[in-house]
Amino acid sequence: MTALFWMCAGFVAYVYAGYPLLVFVWSRVRTRKIVPVAPSRWPSLSIVIAARDEAGRLPSRLQNLIGLPYPGRRQVIVVSDGSTDGSIEALNAYAAQADIVSIERSGKASALNAGVALARHDLLVFADARQTFAQDALVELARPFADPAVGGVGGELVFVDADGSTVVDGMGLYWRLEKQLRQLESDVDSMVGATGAIYAVRRSLWEPLPAGAILDDVLTPMRCVLSGRRVVFNRRAVAFDSMSRDARAEGRRKRRTHAGNWQLPTLEPRLLLPWRNRVWLQYVSHKLGRLLVPYALIGLLLTSVLLAASSPMYAMALIAQCGFYLLAAFGALLELVDRTRASSSLSLERSWR
Repeated sequence: MTALFWMCAGFVAYVYAGYPLLVFVWSRVRTRKIVPVAPSRWPSLSIVIAARDEAGRLPSRLQNLIGLPYPGRRQVIVVSDGSTDGSIEALNAYAAQADIVSIERSGKASALNAGVALARHDLLVFADARQTFAQDALVELARPFADPAVGGVGGELVFVDADGSTVVDGMGLYWRLEKQLRQLESDVDSMVGATGAIYAVRRSLWEPLPAGAILDDVLTPMRCVLSGRRVVFNRRAVAFDSMSRDARAEGRRKRRTHAGNWQLPTLEPRLLLPWRNRVWLQYVSHKLGRLLVPYALIGLLLTSVLLAASSPMYAMALIAQCGFYLLAAFGALLELVDRTRASSSLSLERSWR
């Protein structure tokens, strides 16, 4: 039982502290940083957006993409995934500036496949309807491709306040640490995923996504790595998004990401083979390790209960865990109360209209 306690504790410590420290040291011993320089010939870009029921956002999104300065050719492709809110009609004014296609509702993976099938250019840039790109985002995405070893480039997602006045560096400490970890992995060799709001890959490396694939922004970059290329992180390529304060929406996003990470090895089994996946250690530690942490925490709690009477150290470990979970439950309760009050206030306001 003691051995199981320390195995669980050690596993959690490795995933959230040991692995980041390992990659940090690794990046200082062996670094492969890309120094972005202007290429001799700027590659042409095909920008692909898959959207469903985004009529309210798509016109301004296309204005943003079309208006960005870029020295090479570009193509903008919008795929409506079975939208029923008039998304196609909302884009009629942009028919001469973008390729707009509608497919039956079949999921983001199928929509991206349909968009890439229309792509004519060297690089595929993937974007979402809700974000906007910084003025130099396309240039910064394209710069690292001057290195032939680079197969993909991921940008940085920056969150802003609801009024758009203040740039917020991510969604707290977790997101800041996640971006730093991606940078370290990129410095060592390659990231093991990208931010779906802003990333690019070489058209020649694209493989159609399996129907139902959840995390295109992990599967596609990892296929670039499996092909022998690097996927690097360029913080200068920035997309902006509004800061979400909807806990339920954030919960849905996290569940989707969790399910997608479980799905990945079934779609691309080569990821689990260290002799095929040269970033196997990074993938297992960063992606799979986090999937297993909840089970390790359960094991840690159960062994702490069973060992608490045998030693003050295990008793303190149990108390610390109980305190942590009580604080988490209290935070969730406060969030529920705030959401209930907001809903009640909205209902009361509507009743007075």
